[in-house]
This record gives sequence, structure tokens and C-alpha cells, in this order.
Amino acid sequence: MMTRSVVVKIGTTSVTDASGGVDYSVLVAIAEDVVALRAEGWSVIVVTSGAITAGWAEVGKGQRRPSDGVTLQAVSAVGQPLLMHAWRNAFGELGTAVGQVLLAPLDFSHRGQYLHARGTLDALLHLGVVPIVNENDAVADEEIRFGDNDRLAALVANLVGATHLVLLTDTDGLLTADPRLDPSATLIEEVSSFDADLLALAGGKSDVGSGGMASKLAAARMATWSGVTTVIAPARATTPLQLALRAQPGFGTTFHPRSERLSARKAWIAFAVASQGSLHVNDGALRALEDQGSSLLRVGVLVHTGTFVEGDAIDVVGPDGQIVAKGLVRVSAESFDEGDDVVVHRDDLVLLRRV
Repeated sequence: MMTRSVVVKIGTTSVTDASGGVDYSVLVAIAEDVVALRAEGWSVIVVTSGAITAGWAEVGKGQRRPSDGVTLQAVSAVGQPLLMHAWRNAFGELGTAVGQVLLAPLDFSHRGQYLHARGTLDALLHLGVVPIVNENDAVADEEIRFGDNDRLAALVANLVGATHLVLLTDTDGLLTADPRLDPSATLIEEVSSFDADLLALAGGKSDVGSGGMASKLAAARMATWSGVTTVIAPARATTPLQLALRAQPGFGTTFHPRSERLSARKAWIAFAVASQGSLHVNDGALRALEDQGSSLLRVGVLVHTGTFVEGDAIDVVGPDGQIVAKGLVRVSAESFDEGDDVVVHRDDLVLLRRV
């Protein structure tokens, strides 16, 4: 794990202005914040949104933003160089080099590619370069996209072993209610655990971004289970990163990491790999998994779904129909009734009802 390292994600509404173009003043302010942290010994990776919005501002000619995936992917190809040019100039004014890293879900789902991506980011940091990460929107399959950069940022934080994740947005943090509906809503300064009441506070998604508070809570949940302290904070505040990392009272919402942390490998299984099927288990198997930490045996599986092969990730579904665990299966769907009795070894299993 890197010492004092942070992944900062800045959302579309924060990096673009009312017309959809890149808001250069915000990028300059974030760059100054990042450079100040680096001078204090922090390693910093920036995850940026805004390519599609910036691209449409360039080519849309005032028309309504399209909604079909193919056009949006093409638009992102226009916006990404605009966005990177702005980031390069913002950091360049401060004598700091940046490097573009475009990631897709496949970079996380395949273990070898996952480690290769980690090596690239580590090398950039070693060279003194600030990595600027975005999803590879222009070519990513719509069905397997991250869907929002909050999740991407949490995955990157896990990937590099960051100590902190800061999600910069257009709100003050997580509030007790939707401020658009309840003017008396107040800031929740600290969160130690996730429950149904907390998740209900998420509200809707952003009008221009793909996330919203729900995706930020999901990202915070992922990160804190990986041992990463997470802060949701306002992007347009003065030195928001420094304030977030210093736990400034009244600034943002801090999510504390769990005392029992997932290993890097189990975090990868839980959050980075897409499930290819499911195993529905009986009560006895569920008790063995949750109470005894056992492996999942074939005898405990009532039915399996999907076209998984050996080594694929699968969901483990309890008798109530809820996903209770996720793991790497040791048999294929076609040969499920053959071979060893252990279908998911406990070393390859993550209990999700405790996530």
C-alpha cells in the first residue's frame, strides 16, 4: 500500500460550465490543490468525468443532447482530448506533468490486466506524473460499462491500495434529505456503517452526469470495505482536497473504513469482476458459509443459472432470493455435476451480506 495516497474523482457537473464546456477555472483550482498535497508527500490520482458533456458542447450546436449509446460514445471521443488538453494546461501552469489513463471494465475483470493497470499507474506516480483516469467511453461495450466514474474511482482506489478516496461533487456531501425537496436538510458529517435508512438518502441521479448520490454511496461502500477512507465533498470549495483529507469539521461527509477489511484479492472478487451466473443454495449451505466460514459444496446448491466456466465469478443466492456472497467457481455450468465436491472454495468467496 502506498503511504498517504488519494484517488480524487471530480464529476461532470463540477468540471463543466452551464454551456457544457470545460470549466477551466475549476480544473486550475483542483490542480493547485493536488500540487499542494504532493508537496506534503501525498500520491494523487485524478479520476475525471465530463468527456461526453464537453464533446457535445463542441459538436452539438445547441441541439438537445442525444441519448443513444453509439452517438454518446462518438461524442466522448470528441470530448476526451478537450478535457485532457484542459487538464494538461492546468497542471502545466504549475510545472506538473499529467498522463492519460483510459480504463474499461475488462481491465478489472481479468486478473492479469488488473495487475498490468496497477503497474502502469504505479509507474506514472514513480515518474512524478499525475495520472488522469477516465473510462474508455468511446469503445466500451454499453452492456459492460462502469456506468459512472464513482465506481471507477473506488475500483482505482482498491487497485493501487490508496488510503483515501475523495468524491468531489456539486453538493456539500450526504445530506439528511434531498435539499431540492427539503430546505431544512443538513449535512451528515460522518458515516461508520451502511444501512437501509442511509441508502434511502441517496435520491436521484445527476441531470448531466451518469451518477448521483446513489452511485457515490455505492462507491463509498466499496472503498470502505477495501480499507479506504472516503469523503464526499463540494468540488467548488476552496482547497476541497486538503480540507477533506484533514477532516475539517463541517466539511463533507467522511465514511470510515471497516475494521475488518477485505484483502486486495477478495475486494477484486467482490467489486471488480462481473458475475457470469448464480448458485442458489439451501439453508444448510447458507449457515455453513456465514456461520462457519466454509467452502460452498455441490450438495448445498439447489440450482445454478448462467453459462459460467471454471474461474468465472458467480453470485451465491440464499433461500430468500437475496445475493449473499460472490466467488470464483471451480466448475463450469456444463460440468457442474462432475468433479470435486467443492464448487467455490472459501478462499475465493466473499460474504456480501456483511458488505
